Amino acid sequence: MRKLLSHGLVMFAGFASLPTAVSDASVCIPATEYRGDPRLDSLQRFFAQAECPVASLSQEFLTAADDHDLDWRLLPSISFIESTGGKAARGNNLFGWDNGRARFTSVRAGIHLVAYRLANSELYRNKDLDEILTTYNPEADYAGKVKRVMRRIAPAE
Repeated sequence: MRKLLSHGLVMFAGFASLPTAVSDASVCIPATEYRGDPRLDSLQRFFAQAECPVASLSQEFLTAADDHDLDWRLLPSISFIESTGGKAARGNNLFGWDNGRARFTSVRAGIHLVAYRLANSELYRNKDLDEILTTYNPEADYAGKVKRVMRRIAPAE
């Protein structure tokens, strides 16, 4: 049995390892304008130089980060490490979410759901960047990889 929650999460009774689907309609995504924002320029430039398919979604990454009070470079960096900015994404899952099993109805929905979870899930809430990254992927060098990409996008804030 499954139940669609208002935050776009699908919960399953039974096996939790089944792919989950998230709908755009279930994720609250306000329209925000970022024209003239230097973060947008940095992110677009980074994705363009790396020839990443998600370059056109740079504003979505910023909106999701701002909506959930995350470092604006975190989601793009995880997407770069996990799927080379969309080159190797399957099921609209840029982030390797749920060990790559999660499927999203769109890349946009995935960006906003992962941002929501990193900000609000008991696993991630109230943790600093290193703790978030260690929880996300406990491999010894994972946090360092993500932080190096963050610095490539823009120097530390």
